[in-house]
Amino acid sequence: MNVDRRQLMATAICAAMATGALARTATEDMTSSDKDNMTETTNYAAVAMQLAARSVEKAADRTEARAQMLAMIGEIETKIRSATIFIQQYAGNPVKLAVLPEYLLTSYPGRISIPDFAEKAALEVDGPEYEALGAMAQRLGMFIAGNAYEVDANFPDIYFQTSFVVAPSGDVVLRYRRLNSMFAPTPHDVWSKYLDIYGLDGVFPVARTEIGNLAAIASEEILYPEIARAHALRGAEIFVHSSSEIGSPLDTPKDVGKRARAQENMAYVISANTAGIEGSALPLASADGNSMIVDYKGRVMSESNSGETFTAFADIDLNALRRTRRKPAMTNFLARQRLELFAATYGEMSVQKADGLIQDNDIRTPDRDYFLRTQEQTIERMIKDGLI
Repeated sequence: MNVDRRQLMATAICAAMATGALARTATEDMTSSDKDNMTETTNYAAVAMQLAARSVEKAADRTEARAQMLAMIGEIETKIRSATIFIQQYAGNPVKLAVLPEYLLTSYPGRISIPDFAEKAALEVDGPEYEALGAMAQRLGMFIAGNAYEVDANFPDIYFQTSFVVAPSGDVVLRYRRLNSMFAPTPHDVWSKYLDIYGLDGVFPVARTEIGNLAAIASEEILYPEIARAHALRGAEIFVHSSSEIGSPLDTPKDVGKRARAQENMAYVISANTAGIEGSALPLASADGNSMIVDYKGRVMSESNSGETFTAFADIDLNALRRTRRKPAMTNFLARQRLELFAATYGEMSVQKADGLIQDNDIRTPDRDYFLRTQEQTIERMIKDGLI
């Protein structure tokens, strides 16, 4: 990666955020649409739908897998509809945002090869599954956030894990590709080409909507503070977090991460975990429980126990969040950022290197063990450099 691209990557996390993100929250730099979205809003409810993912591993082919996914979307709509009716009757405010768990329609790929899983289970950006999700959002009259594996015609034979938000209009208003994954290709693995096609706004997208500025964090990325900070410095107020994780009555690393990302970025975190994984060799409840909503001060507002449930719901008060962000105080962590301090370090350092899947300007398709080998090589280099 040449110096310009390395500086651009650092920019994504540090220096450019100082000029392009905090500045965007200033009134003089906002578009009229941005200003409209920053006016006083009415409180609404959000819900983290804790539902069981359903593996497509046993589906005979693409056709059977697609039929299973479309049928499941219908089931999801029924569950969201009944949950939102109860929540409004119980708490009084309408539900305007529902977050679904990670890889809900397919479960994870396991040892299926990347091209085979892409063919069998990955969604197309204009495919029937997104059309069905859009129709569901229209009928429910709410925003739906979720997570799925997705193919991109610009990057054949691989897939990305994508977090998305579908608006009540039926349109996909946010498409975020997971940036840090242990077992799947990411935009960072094809960084130079990805930037050429989508630019930095396509790497850290923020959807400015009538229910707030939404950004997505995928699964274990909640443990990486730079991702949430990059979103926040681009104006994000609500992090939608689709996850599939081990639940526990003890604090898990992800639980700590959810509270930390909310508090340090003065943002809501709406985190939906799976209620187990059906059709997998794993015991059903291996990834179950602890869906939660965390407010902008890092306080857990609601949290689910195990099983399929909607009990992680809470009111979202954007007016209070915005007043807090605009108030001079020791606790205004966004306004106290000094990003130039870190730009050089991020710009000069390279840990896991970008463009690992680009060879002679072509995208190479990795085998399943590629990612572990890459991490082993990274650790060896860090030892050699005296970093660990």
